[in-house]
Order: sequence, then C-alpha cells, then structure tokens
Amino acid sequence: LYLIAGLLKPKKGSVIVDGYTASCRYPEMLEELYIVPEEYDLPNMSLSKYAKIHEDFYPRFSEEVLEKCLSDFEMSSDLDFKQLSMGQKKKVYMSFALATGCRILLMDEPTNGLDIPSKALFRKVVAGNMAEDASLFISTHQVHDVEQLLDHIIILDNSQILMNASTEEITAEYTFGIRQTNEMGDDVLYAEPSIQGNNVIARRQEGDSETTINLELLFNAATTGKLK
Repeated sequence: LYLIAGLLKPKKGSVIVDGYTASCRYPEMLEELYIVPEEYDLPNMSLSKYAKIHEDFYPRFSEEVLEKCLSDFEMSSDLDFKQLSMGQKKKVYMSFALATGCRILLMDEPTNGLDIPSKALFRKVVAGNMAEDASLFISTHQVHDVEQLLDHIIILDNSQILMNASTEEITAEYTFGIRQTNEMGDDVLYAEPSIQGNNVIARRQEGDSETTINLELLFNAATTGKLK
C-alpha cells in the first residue's frame, strides 16, 4: 500500500498509478488517492478545522458524505480529535477518506482498534459510501472483518503472489463447506479439522451450488501450496 501511495520507493522496478510514477507523488495522482495507515497521529484540532484545511486537495470532497459516514458510525461531526479514543480516531479517519471521493482508497489494517460492533459498522459504512468509480485496497490479517466487502483477492507470502483472482473466479473453481470424515472425497483439495467436522475447499463440480468464500481457509490453503 505504501508503495502505491508513493510513501516508499521500490528497490527494483517501478510502481505506476494512473499513469504516474507513484514515488514522484504528483498532485494529479494524490488528488485521486488517499491512504488510511495502520498507525497515525491526528493533530489537536476540531474535525471541522481539519476538514477545512484538507478538503481543497480533493476536488470531489463531500461534507455530506463525511457527515453520513460519521452518522453511520454513530458519531457526531462536532468533535475534537484530542478527546477521541484510538477507535474513534480511526472511524473519523476512514470517514474522511470516503468523503474525499478519491478513486483509489488504501486502508492498512482498518479494523484494528475497533470493537466487534464497530467492525460491523465499518462494513456498513464502506459498502454504503464508496464512490461508484472507486477502488478500495485493504491490507489485513483480520480476514473475517472484511471478506464480505471483497470482489478481488490477492494473497501474498514472502513477497510472492500466491493468488490473484476475483471472488467470482474463486467461487467458480472451488466450493467451501464442512464435511465429516466419511465424506472426504478426491475432490477435496484442503481441509482443516473443526468442532463441526472438517472445513474443506473442494474442486467445484458440475451441479455444485456456489458457496461463500472462507477467506481464512483460502489463505491457509494457498500458503501451503494446496491449490496449485
């Protein structure tokens, strides 16, 4: 994410974003890109002052979207950063990111620091306030928090791309489910024991119904080489 944002420079090759070399951080690129880092410091000021200072950098910034996101997060727009908890600051930061109207949004571990109800709200806020032409890139280890938002999955391990596919392609090729030991057939590619039986990924056969992706299971299968 930080390479895409131009905050880090690649040791080899180059990163091109919308035709621009990311590390050059041209204004034309930055007005279409916003990153929510995992760790950050917000200045000691009110949200209204912060928005007034930064909104002009983003041509499609919308105060209406900002207020709607905060409302969806069950927060007031009349607030001061120094009075907020870590989780509240993250909600404000993500709300501002969505309000920018940027076509490229980058979020690094966005659900870290959020309690369980807030994680559900996060999914609602993102799904309800993303611009139609925007792309959201999420880097996370908390896969259950975001799997309902994804339409494309890239799995990395030691800087190697193990999977790069749309959710439509994945569900067309694999099924996910629970099977008992006596139900384990040759179509099973990967399995993990669970209380209910075995969580499995199987090759989808003709006539099989589409299933919901188990992202954690998919990651484990990919990183152990079971899906090759």
